[in-house]
Amino acid sequence: MSDPDIAVVGAGIIGVACALQLARLGRQVVVVDQQAPGMGASYGNAGHLATEQVFPIADVSILKRLPAMLLDPMGPLRLDWKYLPHALPWFLRLLLNLRPASYQRTVAGIRALNESSLGAWQRLLHSIGRAHLLREDGSLLVFEQGDSRPALEALQRRMQQQQVPVDFWSGEAIRKAAPLLSDNIQGGLFFPATGHFIDPYHVVGELVEAAKASGVQFLQRRVLDARLEGQGVLLTTDQGTLAARQVLIACGAHSARLTAALTGKTVPLDTERGYHLMLPHEQHRLPFAVTSLERKFIMTPMTDGLRLAGTVEFAGLDTPPNMERAWQLHRLSKGLFREDLSAQDATTWMGFRPSLPDSLPIIDRVCGGKVLLAFGHQHLGLTQAAVTAEWIGELASLNSAQPLALYRLDRF
Repeated sequence: MSDPDIAVVGAGIIGVACALQLARLGRQVVVVDQQAPGMGASYGNAGHLATEQVFPIADVSILKRLPAMLLDPMGPLRLDWKYLPHALPWFLRLLLNLRPASYQRTVAGIRALNESSLGAWQRLLHSIGRAHLLREDGSLLVFEQGDSRPALEALQRRMQQQQVPVDFWSGEAIRKAAPLLSDNIQGGLFFPATGHFIDPYHVVGELVEAAKASGVQFLQRRVLDARLEGQGVLLTTDQGTLAARQVLIACGAHSARLTAALTGKTVPLDTERGYHLMLPHEQHRLPFAVTSLERKFIMTPMTDGLRLAGTVEFAGLDTPPNMERAWQLHRLSKGLFREDLSAQDATTWMGFRPSLPDSLPIIDRVCGGKVLLAFGHQHLGLTQAAVTAEWIGELASLNSAQPLALYRLDRF
């Protein structure tokens, strides 16, 4: 194989979408990953096109929640106490980014990506003839307790200030749209400019096929090291070396090591471990994705069932998964429907969401254009994948404009 123009490290949704975009721009592209395409976080995400989520998951209330995070293994936001010494510096940076000016920069950065995400996905899926994989039918955030209404109304005002399309729905309106939901639901917020993917893993597969048709080569290898060499980059893999003129680091939660090897920069990248529970006999319960305000999880209808997802766990890359957290999602669902969901033949999953302390990704071109970076999208990787690919396509040209400061590596 002749040296490619660009080697993409990472075959998740972001890496594959970027590879396809680069190939369509006339570049010779090879994608390298130790797993088959789409088998990381892209396989098990919630499937929600979350354009409404312009606020980071953490706010100043995280200080009050810290004891519960450490003590409750089933809580919606969990910090493994054994991982605390490693996580503490990251959390301190997170708290610094909650200061008003920093927080507003984060919101502006997330919003800028999210506002472009739906259109980018429409263009991408239309270009491969697979527009049906995305259902643009909105999503719903519901509440059950009367004392939750002020918080929901405050959230609605904050979202309106950020120009997020949002409508308040009464309990009656919700049951008209989703008649199998419980009478306990008092109301909610409907987000019309969102949607869901009917099978996230299938989306990756279709993009892989389109990329192959455009000349992209996929190699299942583990990248052990990387270094700048001559006019390009040399990757050391478990099956030999691979040289390329440029490299794109897009391997999610595993991106920090290679970024440091190539740039000398230590990136404060940690992982929000997410769980899902797939219920194969419940694919017709909901018409669109529904999130519970009080229970803090999401339910997304897919081709192969109803996916329950949402919790966040900080325990690093090496701690074994606690699949009781996945089963906890089924317990949380009790009372949200007129009849409880069936867990027959259910399957569990855990994956790593790459997260930086300011809740913004790194989308950048460094080392004189030899190194491109696209990682750190936290729980919005699926949402922002298509627009990230468009931006990477622009950055791949050495003559392109400088990347936006909000997403640059040198902000750390």
